Amino acid sequence: MTKILVINAGSSSLKYQLYDMTDESVLAKGRVERIGMDASIIVHEPTGREDLRYVEEILDHTAAVRVVLQKLTDPKYGVIESIEDIDAVGHRIVHGGEKLTKSMLINDEVKQEIKRLFDLAPLHNPAHLMGIEAMEANLPNVPQSVVFDTAFHSTMPPMCYMYPIPKVLYKKHMVRRYGFHGTSHQYVSEQAAKFLNKPLESLKIITCHIGNGASVTAIKDGKSFDTSMGMTPLEGLMMGTRSGDLDPAIVPYTMVKEELTVNEVNSMLNKHSGLMAISGLSSDMREITDNMDTDPNAKLAFDMFEYRLRKYIGSYAAALNGVDVIVFTAGIGENSVILRERVCENLTYLGVKLDPERNAVRSGEDRRISADDSKVEVLVIPTNEELMIARDTYRLVQELQPETV
Repeated sequence: MTKILVINAGSSSLKYQLYDMTDESVLAKGRVERIGMDASIIVHEPTGREDLRYVEEILDHTAAVRVVLQKLTDPKYGVIESIEDIDAVGHRIVHGGEKLTKSMLINDEVKQEIKRLFDLAPLHNPAHLMGIEAMEANLPNVPQSVVFDTAFHSTMPPMCYMYPIPKVLYKKHMVRRYGFHGTSHQYVSEQAAKFLNKPLESLKIITCHIGNGASVTAIKDGKSFDTSMGMTPLEGLMMGTRSGDLDPAIVPYTMVKEELTVNEVNSMLNKHSGLMAISGLSSDMREITDNMDTDPNAKLAFDMFEYRLRKYIGSYAAALNGVDVIVFTAGIGENSVILRERVCENLTYLGVKLDPERNAVRSGEDRRISADDSKVEVLVIPTNEELMIARDTYRLVQELQPETV
């Protein structure tokens, strides 16, 4: 039992990777985009073989899953002989709330809890459930698991996850900090410990998942102690199109002044803020950095982004009473040489000392970018959330003990 299919379903998309867990190699990966439209895009990338890309009408997620299975078993582009070679399916789920705090095999109770959390993750959980049901329709006898972005952060103490607002809102409506990107933060922290050949439990680690969505996590004794995202992914760092932290009074004030509805202000903060709003140019950090020497708005966007990231790292160093390791990961964290440089040159009070030559290398591998005499290890660890999902799914299927809520 070695073939694990990992699925990440969006509202109009489906991403997938097929793993052979004997060596954790990727046999194939791909995506289906624009589901529900007459010109859906299918991209299939078998490892070591010619990629396939074409357009076809795909009306729903069930049809999308059917196409994925066809490509995986195709005589020319496939990597397995039959869909019976797929031993299990693992799904990425954004929100697990307070009950779904670890990876588990899917049953009706789990699906009901995912549905109950729609209000907390309206853009994600409904799509994830569609992916689960689409897979059940196509592979009814194959075990499926769910791995939650919030699960890693379930170890946060109440002083970190509670908000200083009337407690009835927590009791009645689950208003609290949950945190996200947990699978990524867990993966890179574990990889950092392996890279340094030190016990994970002995390290104070600050992990920076910096992409279009961004979050920072303080990890103590191998567990999430605090994290920057909150009840939703909007809280915390300034991001590509998300505002991150701001004075909550801005929301009602702006709604009154601009006569905005709840949906409109929510859209403003999630889709029209962050780097995009300040630069007036792009939500892509590559475009920001390419233009910041000539465009003052691009420079301001970069400076704000870097400053807010640095503030969180500093606050988490205080929360942990020191820091042994700082990890950069995800698209910006792994690739932006200048962002890492600017952040680290302003963390010298912590004993951080960057090696410019190491920092300039783009290898796609785990690497140290701090100087040999730096008191804090600074690492770049490419994240691999899909592999974490495959590992958890493989473990659960091996145990053959379905979990319940």
